[in-house]
Amino acid sequence: MTDSYYAYWYAYHIIKGRWLEAESVIMKRHAYAYMYARKFIKGRWLEAEPVLMKHPEYACRYATSIIKGRWSEAESVVMMDPEWAYRYARDIIDGRWLEAEQYIMKDPEYAYMYARFIIKDRWISAEQYIMNVPFWWDQYKSRINIDE
Repeated sequence: MTDSYYAYWYAYHIIKGRWLEAESVIMKRHAYAYMYARKFIKGRWLEAEPVLMKHPEYACRYATSIIKGRWSEAESVVMMDPEWAYRYARDIIDGRWLEAEQYIMKDPEYAYMYARFIIKDRWISAEQYIMNVPFWWDQYKSRINIDE
């Protein structure tokens, strides 16, 4: 009951449910806090949210599957990771996330994905980053119909 990994898996495999005495240990690591909230709490786990909101991936996953909407307290962390900012825009906001675009555009893969699936048009301010990786630049040009 002193390690998040073992406490979570003990609850999962042995108890097959909530283990109240170990929750303070489980919530110390974002991955196990998220999995525990989803599997056993089946709703918001307010006590674990300070840990979850510090990690872009699990904050995004928590907002998507637990909160089922925007989680404004975690957005400043999520937006700084291009992959999870793109996913948050796609899955939670369902459109452009202007505040996060400055971070998304710096990753050629997610800048391309954002342009193609969120903006659904040319993203001129991100092109300087996308063109740094020939594969993503070729994808961008062919999907967005750009002629050099």
